[in-house]
Amino acid sequence: MAPYDKNSNEKFQQPDLHAVESHIIGDAQLLEQAGTKRNIKSRHAQMIAIGGSIGTGLFVGSGQALAIGGPGFLFLSYCLMSFLVYGVVTGVIEIATYLPISGSSMNFYCSRYVSPSLGFALGWLYFYSFGIILAYELTAAGIIINSWPNNVHIAVWITVLLVVIVALNFSPVGVYAETEFWFASLKIIMITGLLLLAFILMLGGGSSHDRLGFRHWKNPGATKEHLIGGSAGRFTAFLYCWVFSGFSFYFSPELIVVTGGEMRNPRKNLPIASRRFFYRLVFFYLLGSLAIGAICNSNAEGLTSGAGNANASPFVIAIRNAGISVLPSIVNAGILTSAWSAGNSFLYMSSRSLYSLAVSGQAPKIFTRCNRHGLPIYAVMASSCFTLLAYLSVGSQSGVAFNWFINLTNTAGYTSWIVCSVILIRFRKACIAQGVIVPYRSKIQPYGAWICVFVFTFLLLANGFTVFYPGQFTVSGFLTTYLGIPIFVVLWLGHKFTVGRQTPWMLSPTDVDLTSGVREVAADAEMWIRLEMERKGNRGTNSKWWRVVSAIWE
Repeated sequence: MAPYDKNSNEKFQQPDLHAVESHIIGDAQLLEQAGTKRNIKSRHAQMIAIGGSIGTGLFVGSGQALAIGGPGFLFLSYCLMSFLVYGVVTGVIEIATYLPISGSSMNFYCSRYVSPSLGFALGWLYFYSFGIILAYELTAAGIIINSWPNNVHIAVWITVLLVVIVALNFSPVGVYAETEFWFASLKIIMITGLLLLAFILMLGGGSSHDRLGFRHWKNPGATKEHLIGGSAGRFTAFLYCWVFSGFSFYFSPELIVVTGGEMRNPRKNLPIASRRFFYRLVFFYLLGSLAIGAICNSNAEGLTSGAGNANASPFVIAIRNAGISVLPSIVNAGILTSAWSAGNSFLYMSSRSLYSLAVSGQAPKIFTRCNRHGLPIYAVMASSCFTLLAYLSVGSQSGVAFNWFINLTNTAGYTSWIVCSVILIRFRKACIAQGVIVPYRSKIQPYGAWICVFVFTFLLLANGFTVFYPGQFTVSGFLTTYLGIPIFVVLWLGHKFTVGRQTPWMLSPTDVDLTSGVREVAADAEMWIRLEMERKGNRGTNSKWWRVVSAIWE
């Protein structure tokens, strides 16, 4: 198959559909029967990705960055991180669009294009990180519920949330995707409403009719100092905000890739999902961070309260200062939905990471088994065990252990993005060496990947840089910020010096496997082309209005 390269002058020559129809159907059916089912639509993938990136990090966590760096550094940090994440998104989508097979994930592609040992470490990093963050989201959701007056123990709320999330993940993937679509829609409605409210408050539309404008950029100021004074203190505040902003974006690009293995017509819809994801990301995060700095004073009490609910949200602090009494509970409900949705997504990603490891032969074969709905049942069961960690947060002593589990994931996002960038670089080298033209190619790559490798390595090492300041160093503080790095290295080197002794540290571009599974993916793509052509023919009798509605919905 000679795929179409949009940057090339050569056009993709479509084969005769009648000539290939028989093997298309047969190969596509074989591909589906071998594992998961393609029941995630384009609209599902787009909303799952954006829903995974809009969460408590923007609604609540941004308050900590605002308090330390001020509105100027907050906005600058989110701008820089958005464009860095764009470099990751375009890279992983280029890789995933070439071979969106059942069990596709970045650890699968890492094992295939870079190194089996590095892929092994990345896969298990995903598995335990997603599982632990799932338990954290369950705990956060329980705290949010307890912010409303009630006499129910938090363990009961955790149980209710846990049961619903596990049940959704044991449902066919189409049910999970539809649920996440509506969860993400609620998030987008809420952030859109908050942006409109912020605009109204800036123009003096609050009950006091006080026109805020960009007053808080002047008083107390656009930037702040942190730990030390002067320009060094401002640099410290900026770097802290920049490192901290990454937590709001963690694993969103990887989530799009994971859905690619169960997405309808992935070679067409993966690039579409990534482009729309980035546009929405820029819209919500850049405007959101700008709005937060405009309507909330960076010296406001409660920004760093650590309550975990709407009380620490800069949006809610601004709403209360404006004299609006009803909205805090509504925002609290929205944050609850975000935490619940995030937990749902993280269980999905953890189970599919384990499934992908098993497909690569790096986890027990039993985790590749799927039921008749294409659900990797045993992988979901294993990942669901992480939900029990949420109960550790209930007791004061066990809560210390729970916090240590959470700290294992502090550096996971930056580690993943570094490896994802390396995968793109090696994939590009292999394609050039073997003369392969990919169906989707980003104009900013591989330059974007090289930039991401160096910048994210710097941010990874700077994750806990403040512990090295005079009077700030503690053993626990150092371990909690850097513990994840040696664990990843141990997984990588442990596999390399045991199972992977016969494999090179990095696969040669000429030895990379760019052919296995491509025939099945091509057959699947041709099947979707044929179905789309038939659908377009049937749409000729429909009204223009109905065609527009169908395009939006699908």
